[in-house]
Amino acid sequence: MPTTDLSSHAPWLESQRRSRARRFAAARRLRRLRGRRIVVAVTLASLTLAGGALASGGAIGTQAVHSAGSTVVALQQALGISADGIYGPQTRRAVRAYQSNHGLLVDGIAGPQTLGSLGLASSGGASASTSSSSSSGSGVLERIARCESGGDPTTDTGNGYYGKYQFSLATWRRLGGSGNPAQASEALQDQLAAKLYAQEGTAPWPVCGG
Repeated sequence: MPTTDLSSHAPWLESQRRSRARRFAAARRLRRLRGRRIVVAVTLASLTLAGGALASGGAIGTQAVHSAGSTVVALQQALGISADGIYGPQTRRAVRAYQSNHGLLVDGIAGPQTLGSLGLASSGGASASTSSSSSSGSGVLERIARCESGGDPTTDTGNGYYGKYQFSLATWRRLGGSGNPAQASEALQDQLAAKLYAQEGTAPWPVCGG
């Protein structure tokens, strides 16, 4: 039966080597496992961000949103490029070219302004587009108000038209107003006038809208 020389360091060194090898192997397995978990977590986070951005009408083409199916197809069709539903380099270049040609911020991302310019704004983009339209129409409405009433929201001449924009009662109520327009706040009159202008342009003010 073989015997072990207890005075030799060789068995101890061999045992230490095997123990160290086992620790290194365990550490490698742990690193691989952690790496897989990180990849899964990042993938899930990207999908969540992508879904959130699209559902809320946010920007398309951020790092988290490279593929968005029908949303990207609509964007690609509006840009006049091959519609494969993938926000890749071709789509990013087309977006950048469109932004450059239309005086928009050139970042290759189809944000609310770019989508609105393309006529593709969803809930969030539509709000931005509407806000922009309202701003551009505010000068027209100011001119109409000066012409109709001198800009006085309390104007009531007894001719069947009331307030800053000379609403008829029928029009005022159709837009959601109540009571006498001349007795409503100026802010509400401005709001409903903007709503009417967005729906019908200057047609309701045939004399002052031209």
